[in-house]
Amino acid sequence: MTTELILHHYPSSPFAQKIRSVLGFKQLAWNSVVVPSIMPKPDVVALTGGYRRTPFLQIGADIYCDTALICDVLEHVQPEPVLYPPHLKGVSRVFAQWADTALFQASMAYSLQPRGAAALFSNLPASAIEAFSADRKAMGGGAPRIRPPDATAAYRSYLRRIAHMVEEHPFLFGAEPCVADFAAYHPLWFTRTCVPVMAEIFQATPAVLEWMDRIAALGQGRMAKFTAQDAITVAANATPLPLADDVFQDEHGIPLGSAVTIAAESFGTEPTEGTLIAATRTRYTLQRTDPRAGLVHVHFPRIGYALKPSP
Repeated sequence: MTTELILHHYPSSPFAQKIRSVLGFKQLAWNSVVVPSIMPKPDVVALTGGYRRTPFLQIGADIYCDTALICDVLEHVQPEPVLYPPHLKGVSRVFAQWADTALFQASMAYSLQPRGAAALFSNLPASAIEAFSADRKAMGGGAPRIRPPDATAAYRSYLRRIAHMVEEHPFLFGAEPCVADFAAYHPLWFTRTCVPVMAEIFQATPAVLEWMDRIAALGQGRMAKFTAQDAITVAANATPLPLADDVFQDEHGIPLGSAVTIAAESFGTEPTEGTLIAATRTRYTLQRTDPRAGLVHVHFPRIGYALKPSP
């Protein structure tokens, strides 16, 4: 039974940076599989069955989708230092959800307005830029996008609020970081690191830059390079981990053993199809078989995902 952590990611992915920072905080060893930033992603789909967001975490034949769930898994793998301090369990999760949605959306809309996008893609041919734009438009599913002026105003306000928190103590909620810090860090990291031409927005909040430096100093754990084919071979040679003995929580009238699909409610809504084998208070698990990866369990958080019977 393998317990090696395999992170499927790419360097400029903000959500991948969230998990890389958590791996550094917990000083974990992990294998790095670099995935394409746009479709097609045949090696990704072999493991996830359809989910194409970045990153996802693999442990043997278990595939964990969404960074909220990945953080829970890493907390279980390495309980210390804690991501969810007992006195912050509720507020840290609520803050992290805000950071992963409202803060992230404002950051991306600000950072990728024409001046930022031109700098980010300056070394790519026009065909690659067009392909990336078409891919992200398809992932958005027609959802309205924040206009750059509105995003700029919101981002400035959010940065001031974060500054007020980290002026009082080293991290958002005290002397030590928690999951809220890593969720808030990654959209700002993207602006500062991947689109530095747009980083002047931080000039009014130097305390935020100092806090970001403290997060960056935690590192990214101990990384080893791994290939996509090696990861698929690991899955094919492994048996999924035993499911936790959690109570089945039925909100849909769909019994365990049913053929279902699970898809993100927004952005990257490609469904994963399989057999529902667990639906607990916090997550769903599908069992599926792939010609290359074999029998795998694909896990999703409940929040942000829609469960439906297969058509």
